[in-house]
Order: sequence, then C-alpha cells, then structure tokens
Amino acid sequence: MHTTRPSAPKPKHQPKGVTLLYEDADILVVDKPSGLLTMGTERDKSRTVHSILNDYVRKGNPKSRNRVYIVHRLDRDTSGILLFAKSEQAKLFLQSDWDNTTKIYLTVVFGHISPPQGTISSYLAENAALMVYSTPDPTKGKLSQTAYTLLKEHKGLSLLQIHLLTGRKHQIRVHFAEKGHPVVGDRKYGQGHASHANLALHARSISFTHPVSGKYLSFETRIPALFTRLVGAFELPGI
Repeated sequence: MHTTRPSAPKPKHQPKGVTLLYEDADILVVDKPSGLLTMGTERDKSRTVHSILNDYVRKGNPKSRNRVYIVHRLDRDTSGILLFAKSEQAKLFLQSDWDNTTKIYLTVVFGHISPPQGTISSYLAENAALMVYSTPDPTKGKLSQTAYTLLKEHKGLSLLQIHLLTGRKHQIRVHFAEKGHPVVGDRKYGQGHASHANLALHARSISFTHPVSGKYLSFETRIPALFTRLVGAFELPGI
C-alpha cells in the first residue's frame, strides 16, 4: 500500500507543551512528552494535550467554536505520537477504522527476551484497584495482542520494537511485566526491579487512512534521549 509521508508543517505558532508534527483541516498529529495526560479525568483537571490543542485551535479566542476530538490516548508517562480529529465525523471515521491503523512503539524492558520475536496474547481485565491483569476467562477480559521484535540487548536490558495489534489500557506494560520483563521505569507493574525516573515506553509511529482524502498517511517521532541513555546507540528498522 502506498504511504504518504507529509512534510512537516510550518505553523505560525506552535501549541505550548507538545510538538506539532502535522495539521490540516481535519486532523492534528502531535508528539506528547512523558508526564502529560492525554485528557482530563474526574480526579485530575491539570493541563492536558487535549486542553493545549483546544487552546491552540481557538487561537486565543475563548468564544471560538473550534475544538479537537480525542481519537485515542497514551498513558501519562508514555511519550510519543497522538492523533486528534477536528470534527466529530473525522473522529468517528478514525475510530471505526482503528483496526487498520498501525501503531509502532519502542520500549526497554528488564532481562533477556526469548524468543527474540513473537506475539503475546491474553485476555486483559482490570480490578477494583485499577490494576490491569491477564485472565484465562474470555468473558472477563478483552483479547489483547502485542507483537514484539528484539532490537538490542545491553547490560541486562532489552530494546524492543512493538507492533500494537490491540490497544488496551496498560497493555504493553502488563504483558511484559507478567512475563518477568517489566518496562524500565514502570512503578505500577515493575515492583522488585530497579527504579528509574522515566517510563521507557514511546509511541514511535502511526499509519492510518485520512478521514477525508482517503490517503494512507504515516508519521513518526524522534526517539527520546532516555533510550540511548539506557541501551546506547542503535539503528531502527524502517517502518
């Protein structure tokens, strides 16, 4: 399938707090830093990617009807690529076509991964303490599949490229933690492993069908310095 890689935009102003990778009349693609929520919650009304982009599209006019629509989310501590829509129709199309959207992540986990390539599959559920876990009961959990490829090993750590086949809450973190290889910096699922200040999980790229033009678009991000600090220099396979 032909993939269009649009050139970077040159906007008159950038949203404050996220990097704008692409914008047109229908969509926004941004690179989210670690530590920023995608959207607000009942418990946390702090600044989010959603609120930053709403301010951006309103261009300082609080009475503007312009707004952005959330298509998907990243955990607060996960960095990387996020796609937003500029209309309800565009959002609904992108969500309905989500199974055809390709999402590639990078992560660094503890330990030696064997086999070096494979797919982790389980049914994921969430308990009252908001911890996600695998269950053998398909009536209690949602089928979740994580394809991975080992890219490099370094000092007891493994750099993996992930093809996220489904997008469940905390999916990558839970799948590897349950195999004894938690993501570096995962304070929720990585107990018993050395602590790191930042979560080594990054949404590297996304490829999808544009909701209006029908073109198949692909965008990728710069890799955070955290990854080279953990495993040294590395080459990435093409997407």
